[in-house]
Amino acid sequence: MNMRRSVSCVAALAAAASMALASPAEASPPGSKDVTAVLFEWNYASVAKECTTTLGPAGYGYVQVSPPAEHVRGPQWWTSYQPVSYRIAGRLGDRTAFRNMVDTCHAAGVKVVVDTVINHMSSGSGTGTGGSSYTKYDYPGLYSVYDFDDCTAEITDYRDRWNVQHCELVGLADLDTGEEYVRRTIAGYMNDLLSLGVDGFRIDAAKHIPAADLANIKSRLTKPDVYWKQEVIYGAGEAVQPTEYTGNGDVQEFRYAYDLKRVFRNEKLAYLKNYGEGWGYMNSSVAGVFVDNHDTERNGSTLSYKDGADYTLAHVFMLAWPYGAPDINSAYEWSDFDAGPPNDGRVEACWRDGWKCQHAWPEIKSMVAFRNATRGQAVTDWWDNGNNAIAFGRGSKGFVAINHEQSSLTRTYQTSLPAGTYCNVQNNTPVTVDSAGRFTATLGPNTALALHTGKRSC
Repeated sequence: MNMRRSVSCVAALAAAASMALASPAEASPPGSKDVTAVLFEWNYASVAKECTTTLGPAGYGYVQVSPPAEHVRGPQWWTSYQPVSYRIAGRLGDRTAFRNMVDTCHAAGVKVVVDTVINHMSSGSGTGTGGSSYTKYDYPGLYSVYDFDDCTAEITDYRDRWNVQHCELVGLADLDTGEEYVRRTIAGYMNDLLSLGVDGFRIDAAKHIPAADLANIKSRLTKPDVYWKQEVIYGAGEAVQPTEYTGNGDVQEFRYAYDLKRVFRNEKLAYLKNYGEGWGYMNSSVAGVFVDNHDTERNGSTLSYKDGADYTLAHVFMLAWPYGAPDINSAYEWSDFDAGPPNDGRVEACWRDGWKCQHAWPEIKSMVAFRNATRGQAVTDWWDNGNNAIAFGRGSKGFVAINHEQSSLTRTYQTSLPAGTYCNVQNNTPVTVDSAGRFTATLGPNTALALHTGKRSC
């Protein structure tokens, strides 16, 4: 959640030194389609519709939904990250709506990942979105004061492992995940979601939970090998590091998004030639990547929908480049950091009422099929102009060129594609590749070209 390392800082991650050398578990989302559309704060009925109309046909493998748990009342987006019970009774829909969403998405060929808040409960007291009364440290029928960590002060020192994993993230009641009852109760919640057909979990604020505790909870699931993606924000010199969590499953590689912003805004795209492990990131097989998420678009650490061509072209690059498993953040316009979803999460139509629908932008959506078609193919035929124009192939299955210069670029590209006619999926125009694998094209400023063997005609 990352409510500010800020109100949103409920998103971070944790570890136990004993897990540091564990071998990787599930490597990237299982299946042949690894792109996830993160429909942030969409209600479950709207998600179901989008799976049918857009996500399935476009080739998205997964949809990630916001936390399905009763939470504190309020219009702010971060109220979803302050649970007061594990009932599915939040603003985004009830248990019936959630079950229907899962079934509908499955019918469309899209699997469902749930953003899961298990590090903490709420702050304050009141009545939750489902009618449950609560006070901090007392959630009747679920948790009492004995189930929370002894440190009731806020986290102050990220160089201190105990402080990070036992004290409170922005004042939220920190669960004692080393306790048997807490582990059993969290696993029970997640097993209930699995019984409704859920295919995977994003573990919010994982940095604040020892990796060994998460491993214990995961071992109690009815599907202990379920896809598992952990929010562990990298911080230089911090006590808790993302690599401690790879024994449990995938870990979100925040540096990928941070560096993309810097490269697209201030450096040269030519530097991306060895992006990934060559930049010191985690192994591709356990990395979750993104251009932005709900926290980073607000705190300015990454690009956001407000960045125009930088944002769009960064997505083109991410989906074309074979590193990690990509998330596409799809949310809504905001000027106020705390602003919750329009219409309480109901999406009548994309690009209406402030809904940005980045997953459906033609330049981004078209690259999902490109990624699926080029899966498993190495990078070939790299070219750059030493500055902000790059091009590269994905074996004999695809080729992409990105012109991030301020003027048009005309050149002949060498590819490993079979001869024939292809469709540039960025603008639906035909491109002819000759018998030597070459084609000539003109790219306008801040535009891209993408060809793949799954789209031979426009």
